[in-house]
Amino acid sequence: MPLPPLAVLLAGLTGSGKTTLARALTTRGFTRLSVDEEVHRLNGRYGVDYPEDTYFAREAPALATIRDRFAKELGAGHDVVLDHGLWQHTDRDAWKEAARTAGGLPVLIHLPATREELLRRLAERNQRADANSLAVTPQALDDFLARYQPPTPASTRSSTQAMPGHWPYCWNKPGAQATHGRSDRHAPPSPGT
Repeated sequence: MPLPPLAVLLAGLTGSGKTTLARALTTRGFTRLSVDEEVHRLNGRYGVDYPEDTYFAREAPALATIRDRFAKELGAGHDVVLDHGLWQHTDRDAWKEAARTAGGLPVLIHLPATREELLRRLAERNQRADANSLAVTPQALDDFLARYQPPTPASTRSSTQAMPGHWPYCWNKPGAQATHGRSDRHAPPSPGT
């Protein structure tokens, strides 16, 4: 029996490494879907081309577009990585359900980072002007940290242990390989990729 396509869901704050990991997974054949890039495509740069306080209104149509493509890609049997923060438990649950409804296997990956590490990464990133570099001040980061609901161990375990043999299930086991006829694109990316 063929395995369902993987739907990798990334949970983490701005600067936690979601885009870096999502891009690494594209080298393994995953389709990367980025909400920030869709918002940028439709509206321009956050805080420059539109006021910061209008972000969520501008994000709504981008989310609808990405959710539709997410379902279509999974329905076609393609592995997908969602490059979006999924800060709230309810958002993560909704995307997991969307993955299952489309025939995919949701895999939640939490990318924790300390405030100090986030500030270091954001200082570098704030110098860029691309879709993935919205300027974040220390005060804004503190607001993000206050609103972020980190996944619980039970919520990540329930996603990743659903199908033994997929790389998230055995990510931390040395020498573990994906099995069941999956190619190496389902093995975890090497550190530094």
